[in-house]
Amino acid sequence: MIDLSDKKVIGPVIRLNSGDNVVVARVDVGIGTAVPDEGFTLRSQVPAGYKIAARAITKGEPILKYNVVVGFAAVDIPAGTLVHSHNTEFREFDRDYAYGEDYKPVDMIPEAERATFQGIVRADGRVATRNYVGIVSTVNCSATVVHRIAEWFTAERLADFPNVDGVVAFAHGLGCGMEMTGEPMALLRRTLAGYVRHPNLAGVLVVGLGCERNQIAGLLEDEGLRPGPNLRTFVMQETGGTRRTIEAGVAAVKELLPVANQVTRQTVPASHISVGLQCGGSDGFSSITANPALGAAMDLLVRHGGTAILSETPEIYGVEHTLTRRAVSREVGEKLIERIRWWKDQYAVGRDVQINGVVSPGNQVGGLANIFEKSLGSSMKGGTGPLMEVYKYAEPVTTKGFVFMDTPGYDPCSATGQIAGGANIIAFTTGRGSMFGAKPVPSLKLATNTPMYRRLEEDMDINCGAVLDGTASIAQMGQQIFELILRTASGDRSKSEELGLGDHEFVPWQIGIVG
Repeated sequence: MIDLSDKKVIGPVIRLNSGDNVVVARVDVGIGTAVPDEGFTLRSQVPAGYKIAARAITKGEPILKYNVVVGFAAVDIPAGTLVHSHNTEFREFDRDYAYGEDYKPVDMIPEAERATFQGIVRADGRVATRNYVGIVSTVNCSATVVHRIAEWFTAERLADFPNVDGVVAFAHGLGCGMEMTGEPMALLRRTLAGYVRHPNLAGVLVVGLGCERNQIAGLLEDEGLRPGPNLRTFVMQETGGTRRTIEAGVAAVKELLPVANQVTRQTVPASHISVGLQCGGSDGFSSITANPALGAAMDLLVRHGGTAILSETPEIYGVEHTLTRRAVSREVGEKLIERIRWWKDQYAVGRDVQINGVVSPGNQVGGLANIFEKSLGSSMKGGTGPLMEVYKYAEPVTTKGFVFMDTPGYDPCSATGQIAGGANIIAFTTGRGSMFGAKPVPSLKLATNTPMYRRLEEDMDINCGAVLDGTASIAQMGQQIFELILRTASGDRSKSEELGLGDHEFVPWQIGIVG
């Protein structure tokens, strides 16, 4: 079990678990620096966030961080030596899934004491955190049209509708040149339908070309959608082409705006909050500050009745056994392993992708040696509670608590699936400084370290580097994040919203062939 004990971090190095044979440099440390608490002297120049051998590690021996295997020594590594990809071997090892062995039910907050926020309640009882009008393309051939419709509605033209957060286009590169039936088309359609149904969209236009494989009629039929006052469809080849479809779309949005504007926020329980958990541009501090702090916030949210959606399947690989042990049932745990095996045995066989070992250059420079180490931190975002359900990409998330959705590690694609599943906030941890937004939901950026936060403060919402600085504990940071989520769900704008990010981050997962 990963140790997430609540301790403030001090000193030049950080020991994460008494069983570890590595420690982490809290700051840049030079050759010859003595670390008396650990009993070694530095033999290498070690940047902040990188691992140091706390004792001699023999060739082939597991490297342990949080007492979890993150690789194997490729050579004999003397104490005080930098430990990274140059002397770490990535290879498979046996893991005991022990389905449900560590399951414990959530200690729920009494209902009368649960947190609330100011949400937008739709006529059918769904609760929104934002209020947009959406323009959805069925195919890349209508991408320009949906963007032109949305772009017409400038801030000046929306000034008379102060309760509308904007008009946003959802364009993509799929919809034709793909399989007519099967999972690739089903996945695209449930992704589009998830956005059409999302409570953060007060009204939606769906725009197609007319001859594409993803026909509007097929989309509506497969997903049980019916056109009406708040869902309108346009086929460019029937409407009269590009210019006339843009004009018709603008006119339709003009009709939707007065109705969309007729909303007021009201007090609702935090159980209506569903957070999609993301991490990108990670570093060696991700597993020490932002990710466990976000996990602490999710433990709080779940105790208040809300939902935490962990995703990025390649980025739990190697530590998936820490999740199956907490599964509510063997069936739920086996669903997770089935998704892992699909990735390893079918989807990513022989490919140079994360799940097969090598992380991105930014992660490498940040101090992460391989996917096992990346996964160790990534999995912490979900907190310590029981795993209640596992979903395929973009499936509607209906179970409360901590759940998992199968997605790629690519952040825009992963977040798109989470939002389609119902997430109404994205919480995104980063150590290198990822810039991200995801309309129609607000995205919060959690920095892992103070230098990066200060350098990119215009993009970062909260500084979890306070844990490294010794001014906050994991529990205190978790409380701050939870309170920030409540304020953001109530209408406070995130940094990415202030910057206008999110117009081009709709990226459905393309899993099929293009032909």
